[in-house]
Parts: sequence; structure tokens; C-alpha cells
Amino acid sequence: MDAVDGPAPGVFWTPSTDPSAPPPPVVLLGHGGSGHKLSARNLDLADRLARQGVASYAIDGPLHGERAAVPGSGDYQAQLARTGMDVVLDRMTSDWLTGLDLLAARGRIDPDRVGVVGLSMGARFGIPLAAALEHRLRCAVFGKFGLRAAPPSLAALDTPRRHAEAATRITAPVLLHVQQDDEIFPLEGQVALFECFGGSGKRAIQTPGPHATPVAESEVAEWINWLARKLLHP
Repeated sequence: MDAVDGPAPGVFWTPSTDPSAPPPPVVLLGHGGSGHKLSARNLDLADRLARQGVASYAIDGPLHGERAAVPGSGDYQAQLARTGMDVVLDRMTSDWLTGLDLLAARGRIDPDRVGVVGLSMGARFGIPLAAALEHRLRCAVFGKFGLRAAPPSLAALDTPRRHAEAATRITAPVLLHVQQDDEIFPLEGQVALFECFGGSGKRAIQTPGPHATPVAESEVAEWINWLARKLLHP
């Protein structure tokens, strides 16, 4: 079975704006492993961004959500490893860009004002995507991800050179959530990733706790305000 062939189901959120107004900027929302495009975090972020006048777009990751061969199956990591992560990353990036182009062609978004948000698996796919966006990328929020994974199951998915190279090509401002006691992505790998980002406007927010620690409400609010400033007031 090919892990990532087939359509990429997506959902689009748009702010309530004057129909005669220019198309809004858009944030591409990734989700974590075992999640899906309508995860609680994505729903919350999309609602908050819409209130700021920013659209959002999310798609299911490979073997997740509507793309899962067996809903709730926990073996997606092994299947992705068998397919090959370079193949998976290329196709996932293509899926995102195809959806973005369709929204732009329909006049629903401004394709030159794009943001990306991704934590954990969302960052794994979001960093190559952000690099591929080139000048269209205005800002990105990543976190709970680094250039090395500790568990053997995730180590098989590691592409540290590719992610490091992609990060160097991201010159738009990046806000990185660093999970200090992350047992999946050790701190030193997160710091190494931060150092790779190529822009001068990068920032890091370091918080204590393991990988599954919920992101504080105050930090999420900071993400929203930061994204809106970068997308609406460049």
C-alpha cells in the first residue's frame, strides 16, 4: 500500500469580511501524530484567526483522518517508514500547495500572505512546506520537534539533513515552541533546529514539561497575535 497516494481531504475557514474586500491571508494548520485536520487545536486556532481577519486551511496528514486505511490504526509510523520519508514529505508538500493554489484560483485567499503552524508531526511536514512556499511565506509557528527523535519508532522517520536544509531556506519570521523536557524530541535537537532557521526575525519560547504537556493558553494567544501582526501588517 502506498502511504500517501490519493486525495488529501481538507477544510477551509474564512473570516466574515466584506465581499468586496481583498482576499484575506491564510494560515496552513498542521496536526500532530494520530490527529486529524479537525483536531481541537486546529478548530481553536482557526476560530481565533478568523476573528482577527485571517483565513485557515488544514488537510489530513498521510494515513490520518479521512486518509487512514483503518481509522485509529496506530501503525502509521511503520507504514510511512516503509514508503520512505523523502517520498512522504514531497507528496505532503505537494498536497498542501495544490490546495493553496485552488483556494487562490477561486479568489478565497491572498496567496502571497501565507503562514504555517505545526507542532510535532505538524512541524515534520510543515518545515519542508514552509521552505517550498519561498516568498509567499510571511511567518510560521513550529514546536515540539527537533533534528533528532529519541524513540526507535520515530527515529526511522528522521530526515535531519533535509529538515536542517529546509530550515536554512526559511527566511520569514519563525516562532519556535521549545518543549524543555521533551522525551521524544530531545532539547538539543530542538535548539539545533532553531539555529538552522535562516531569518533574523526568529524567536523561541521555552516551556517545561514532556512532549504531551498542553501549550499554555497565554502562549496560544501570543501565537495568534504574532501571526496576525505578520500577516495583516507586514
